[in-house]
Amino acid sequence: MIRLFFSLTFISLLSLSSFAQEKEYEDGRGGKVKLPLGDISFADKVIEYKIGNPAPIPENSKPNDAVGTPNFNQVEISGFVSLGSGGELTLAFTDNALVNIDGPDLYIFEMGKYVEETFLYVSKDARKWINVGKISGGNALVDIGDSTKIGEIFTYVKLVDAKTVTKDKSWPGADIDAVAAIGSAKQLSLNALYLFNTNEAKIKPAAKSDLDKIVEELKANPKYDVVINGHTDSTGNKKLNKKLSLDRANAIKTYILTKAPALKAKIKFQTNGYAEEYPVATNNTPEGREKNRRVEVFFIPTKK
Repeated sequence: MIRLFFSLTFISLLSLSSFAQEKEYEDGRGGKVKLPLGDISFADKVIEYKIGNPAPIPENSKPNDAVGTPNFNQVEISGFVSLGSGGELTLAFTDNALVNIDGPDLYIFEMGKYVEETFLYVSKDARKWINVGKISGGNALVDIGDSTKIGEIFTYVKLVDAKTVTKDKSWPGADIDAVAAIGSAKQLSLNALYLFNTNEAKIKPAAKSDLDKIVEELKANPKYDVVINGHTDSTGNKKLNKKLSLDRANAIKTYILTKAPALKAKIKFQTNGYAEEYPVATNNTPEGREKNRRVEVFFIPTKK
């Protein structure tokens, strides 16, 4: 039963990572914004919503209105969430990730008559945050390059209202319709239990047919860089966990290139072993530790 569950999850995630088409979206202010990965580019999940004071009206205090594609309704004045003065909104990318590319990396779809200033933070684990700076002047295009390294990958974004004073008291704070990664990588998270035996980096035979799907995707669409990150839980020796997580990432890379050696000349591969540095769940329960034992594969579009 466990093997079937992980296999089906694996296939489902692969369908999400199918190589999407570039798409344009209305920015809510009469213009358009182009996203290389289309609908995949948008933040998918609310992690935390702290309403500011004064607070917005209840109809516009639904944080899930900020996930997925833009859905602002001009007639009903709905489809967005107001932060309230000083409020905070933390979002996660689940089928994609934010990547620092050359140029704008993020687009904030902020609605409303007034464009309030917000502070932007990014994170890999929703624990350690990098202050990108203030979004101001109605410029929703954000370049995170001054605060992060080129190619660095993040899965969490936090917006904190800067307490801009406006005349309209109905929607205090920034009004967020959606958040999209212009520098975006498709993300595939693989459970280590399905891929490897405990404390081993040899790929299980049962996992190879699903890994072959990654190989076929890359053979059909080689215009991507690939980053493979290995992770463990917090149990055991840290030094050994570091080596194990890197060995597992390298095992996935080696398998792909063994099955399709021609990709070596077309695709840049990077592997990292992070051990327990970036948990996605608590390490205090068996279920949480299982989620933390994983290998993440990121497909980063290269410039055309």
